[in-house]
Amino acid sequence: MANQTIIILLLLITIFYKATGHAKSPSPAPSLPFPCLPTPLSPSYPPSPAASTRRLLACIHVVDLPHDVHRHHLLHPCLYGFVLPDPTTYRININQQDDELLANFTTTLQGKVPPAKALLSIGGGGNNPAIFAQMASSAKNRAAFIDSTIAAARKYGLDGLDLDWEFPQSQEEMDNLGDLFEEWSAALAKEAAATSSWRLLLTAAVYFAAEFILADNRSYPSTSIRKNVDWVNAMCFDYHGTWNTSVTGAHAALYDPKSNVSTSFGLRSWVSAGVPAGKVVMGLPLYGRTWQLRDPAEHGVGAPAVGVGPGGGLMQFKDLMDYNVENNATEVYDGITVSTYSYSGTAWIGYDGAMSVKEKIYYAQGLHLGGYFFWALGYDKDWMISQRGMTTEGNHFLNFMIDVFYGHVGETTLDTEISAHQI
Repeated sequence: MANQTIIILLLLITIFYKATGHAKSPSPAPSLPFPCLPTPLSPSYPPSPAASTRRLLACIHVVDLPHDVHRHHLLHPCLYGFVLPDPTTYRININQQDDELLANFTTTLQGKVPPAKALLSIGGGGNNPAIFAQMASSAKNRAAFIDSTIAAARKYGLDGLDLDWEFPQSQEEMDNLGDLFEEWSAALAKEAAATSSWRLLLTAAVYFAAEFILADNRSYPSTSIRKNVDWVNAMCFDYHGTWNTSVTGAHAALYDPKSNVSTSFGLRSWVSAGVPAGKVVMGLPLYGRTWQLRDPAEHGVGAPAVGVGPGGGLMQFKDLMDYNVENNATEVYDGITVSTYSYSGTAWIGYDGAMSVKEKIYYAQGLHLGGYFFWALGYDKDWMISQRGMTTEGNHFLNFMIDVFYGHVGETTLDTEISAHQI
C-alpha cells in the first residue's frame, strides 16, 4: 500500500455464533465486552444455509468514500491508512491532512446505522521496513510508539489499531515484533482499565504464510499473535507475476500441486503455528496478472510464456472483464489450482472469478477461519462479485473489497518479499 493517505474499510466477512464474549456491538460501545474478536465461520462444508451474520472488510480513499456508505450495514470494521512512525522519536506522525481526514472518517463511519468500527492502520507496503525494525528493537522505542498510537486512537474516537509492517527481515526482527505485540496489548488493557473505556482492537497485515518459505524460513511470533492480536489479515496473492515471465501462473492459487506457494498451504501454516483459525482472515485479489503466451494453442496454467501480457502484467478486474468481452476471450475455471484464467490469441490473464472465489470461501469456512477480505473495492466490475454477492444452497454472502482509488497495485516478488500493497 502507498504512502498516500487512504481510508481502508476492512470488511471482514465473519459468521458469528451465539458465543459468550463475542457480542457484536455498535462503535464505540463501552458497555459491551471488547475485543470483539472474529469468531469462526460456519463449520459445515459447504456452508449451511442456516449460517447467518457476517462482517466484511474494504479500503477506500477518503475523497471517494461512497455517499451511500450508511446503507452498507456490513461495512465493519474500517481502517484508516496510512500513518508512519517518526524515524527519530518513533511516535506516529499525524499531519494536518490526517488530522482533518481522521475527524471526518470517524464521524462518517460512526454515523452509519449500525456504526462501523474505525481503526488506524500504521505502515503499508510502500514504506521503509527499517523504520519499524528500529522502532521494535528496544523497549524504549516500542513504548514511545505504543503510547502515541493509543493517544491518537483516543483523540480521534477510533476503535482500534492495525500494524502493516511489510516485512520483518530477520528472525530477530520477528522476535521483536512479538515483544511489540505483547507490550502493545498490555498497554491497551492498562489504558482501558485506567480510563474505564473499551479496550482498543489490535490487528495486523501479514505474509500469506506463518513463515517465509522461499527465503530463510524466518517465522512470525505465533505465540504472541495468539495471545495479543485480535486477528491477522493474511495477504494470499501475488504468488506469480512479472518477475517470472517464462510461464503463466495462478497468482492467488488455492492449491499448487508442485509447491507450497498456495493459499491452502499458507492458511494451514498459520493454524499449524498455533494461531486460532478464528483469528486468521484470508485475503483474495480482485485483479489479475497477465502474460504473453509463446503458443496460443498451449494456454493452461503453467503454459510457456515469453513476456507480460495486456496492462503491463497487471489488470484490475473491471478492466480484464472489459478486455475479455472486447477481445472475445475464452474464460476457463481451473479446478486444480482453484483459479480462473482467460486467453485470446497470445494474451493470457490469471485472476479469481466468481467460481474460484466461491470455492475459496467454502475452503475458508471449512477451516473455520475468522473471515476473508478482497483487494480491491474499486477494481470490481459494476459490483459483479462484491455487491451482487453469490448464493449457494441458499447461503448468501455480500462482499466488499479493500481498495485504493488512485494509483496501481505495485510489482512484488515472493523472492524479495515485497508486498503487492505498494501503490
